[in-house]
Amino acid sequence: MIRRQDCPVCGKGLPDDPAVLKKYSPFCSERCKQVDLFRWAEGRYAIVENVDPIEAELLAQDPDVIVDNGQGS
Repeated sequence: MIRRQDCPVCGKGLPDDPAVLKKYSPFCSERCKQVDLFRWAEGRYAIVENVDPIEAELLAQDPDVIVDNGQGS
């Protein structure tokens, strides 16, 4: 059975109307879409990346330094 998705902001079920769903997905409304955007802008969400301690120290000393960790781009 496929479980119905819930809005990640308010937890309500997503609307059944395909036009509304297409416009606001994965949110249930314009309000929830704006709340999520505001949270990103405010810095509540973050994409975390593991940083090598030596690389972190170099970046703390000089943010313009380019560290080649050998992993490529």
